[in-house]
Amino acid sequence: MGAGDVAAVLIAAVCLVAVVVLVVAVSSLVRTLRSLRETVDILREQTIPLVVDLREAVDHATTGLGRVDELLDTAESISTTVDAASRLTYRAFSPPLIGAAAVSAGIGRFVRRLRGGPLATGSGDAVVEAGAVELRRGRRRGGVA
Repeated sequence: MGAGDVAAVLIAAVCLVAVVVLVVAVSSLVRTLRSLRETVDILREQTIPLVVDLREAVDHATTGLGRVDELLDTAESISTTVDAASRLTYRAFSPPLIGAAAVSAGIGRFVRRLRGGPLATGSGDAVVEAGAVELRRGRRRGGVA
């Protein structure tokens, strides 16, 4: 056997070892890919229901937020209506009540004069008198009687 034959045998042996190493590497790679595929399948089986549940929760929350928005709009509308009604009630009842208080104070003074009592006014009468003055000013300006 010559040097060329020995070199050929060595090259064949090295190639055989390289092929064995490649077969082992490919075999290991195939096992790893199968394991990865199984893991991905398990992950998919577990995550798809979770994603569906998450989507349902988001839809439910969106519906709830829509309802809260509608409730806030309704509350704002009611608040505006109550505010307008309160102002209207104040404007409608304030002058007659002030007038009634003034008339009541006047009648009280008249009765005290008839009885011959003092004409001193208490602190409550001062408030009534201020209301009566305000009522007269409103009448002079052409306001509500």
